[in-house]
Amino acid sequence: MSTRTSDARIARFMAGLATGAVAVLIVAASASPADAQRRDDDREQSRDYAPSAPVAPMPAAANGGIFQASQGYAALYEGNRARRVGDPVTIVLVERTQATKTQGTDYDSSGGFSILPPTTGALSLFSATDATVSSNRGFNGGGTASQANQLSGEITVTIAEVYGNGTMLVRGEKRLTLNRGDEFVQISGIIRPSDVDPYNRVASTRVADARISYTGKGDLARSSRQGWLSRFFQIISPF
Repeated sequence: MSTRTSDARIARFMAGLATGAVAVLIVAASASPADAQRRDDDREQSRDYAPSAPVAPMPAAANGGIFQASQGYAALYEGNRARRVGDPVTIVLVERTQATKTQGTDYDSSGGFSILPPTTGALSLFSATDATVSSNRGFNGGGTASQANQLSGEITVTIAEVYGNGTMLVRGEKRLTLNRGDEFVQISGIIRPSDVDPYNRVASTRVADARISYTGKGDLARSSRQGWLSRFFQIISPF
């Protein structure tokens, strides 16, 4: 009897071990495509912020003139300011936003009706209170949301395109590899030549259609993110 009980326990243990191994394989198989897709997205995003190569100038025409329009024009007071594709521009990040939103809802409604039943016949069994219906309904709710962000620093990007009106599209990224992960600062937008100072710097508040992204990956980024099982139960939870 004891031998049979021991064999049953061993069988249950092996079955549980096999089930756990299968579950681990399923999770690993399901996570691998997601990780691969995430790496592909990172590479695609990096290509979007890749530095722009300078455009080769047009060969000067041998017309004997001192001023060549094909070589561009810069006023004497402009100095060596960035104005061509591929020139570097330093974006000074001075972003600071704060938002607060408060809302509330309060309503109350009531209604009712009554019927005076007949005093004779089959329906005379009902009294006036039996044929009275009333209802009351109310709701009171409120919510408050607040958010504050601050980003400071500098990032040097390159001019990707120069438009006909003189404005310039700039874009670029900065990668910081730390001992516990990587940090990415990416920015793109449109600037005016007049907003660029003699040191080729421009404040981020002067960048039109600015898209600033500050993300990371690694141990620190994963520690601040919920696990896949917690996110699954949060999605299906009705509360």
